[in-house]
Amino acid sequence: MVTNNRFGTIAVHALLMIGVALMCLPIWLTFVGSTVTQAEIVRPPLPMLPGGQLVENYSAALFGHEGRTPVARMLFNSTVMALGIAIGKIVISLLSAFAIVYFRFPGRMLCFWTIFATLMLPVEVRIVPTYQVAVNLGLLNSYAGLILPLIASATATFLFRQFFMTVPDELVEAARMDGAGPMRFFRDILLPLSITNIAALFVILFIYGWNQFLWPLLVTTDPDMNTIVMGIKQMLPSADDYGDWPVTMATAILAILPPVFVVLAMQRLFVRGLIDSEK
Repeated sequence: MVTNNRFGTIAVHALLMIGVALMCLPIWLTFVGSTVTQAEIVRPPLPMLPGGQLVENYSAALFGHEGRTPVARMLFNSTVMALGIAIGKIVISLLSAFAIVYFRFPGRMLCFWTIFATLMLPVEVRIVPTYQVAVNLGLLNSYAGLILPLIASATATFLFRQFFMTVPDELVEAARMDGAGPMRFFRDILLPLSITNIAALFVILFIYGWNQFLWPLLVTTDPDMNTIVMGIKQMLPSADDYGDWPVTMATAILAILPPVFVVLAMQRLFVRGLIDSEK
């Protein structure tokens, strides 16, 4: 029997509010730092309320200053890369899982376990041969070079395979009796059933692509191809240089907006994709 414990409810909500406050405090301080002057940041204590330099700092970040690449360009590069990686991984994983589950061919399981074994080979492990292939194919300083080497996903293939295996065989038989070919069955039946899984994976893979640093650092030498993560790293001061902290913090705030928007826009499907008991 469930009892209404008012004290327990208040305590739980208080702990949740404290946790939210602790997580939001660094973001708030970053936002405050993006609205004040350089002198106000370097002079302790750090202000806790926004200043009057919001428009100036964000304009300097978005449109560039002192010869730096505009943040607007870096945001565009990161968006193209993250969308390309997320969409590419999902499309390839859907098709490979569909082939493994619904087609009978020699070496089918060997192909699956070979794909699965690549989980032990992240891009950091194979960075040198991958870079050499990108050089040989002329992919440096291009969106194809940013996206294609990271486009395969053994995890997504495994998850889609596990989901396809739960689809009743009666659906396959009904589609076959109605004269539906393999691709029509895939398009009209499997894809609609996989929407929540696709949404959950899209959010995870978009953030994965957005946060990439090592591979873009290697494959791009043109400042116009820099991603936002690279841009933030380049803005950080070195040695005795104070750097331009207001612009750097404005860039950091701009960098978190697209992932937050994706999470909020797909929150309902994302949660259903993770916890739906009918998958």
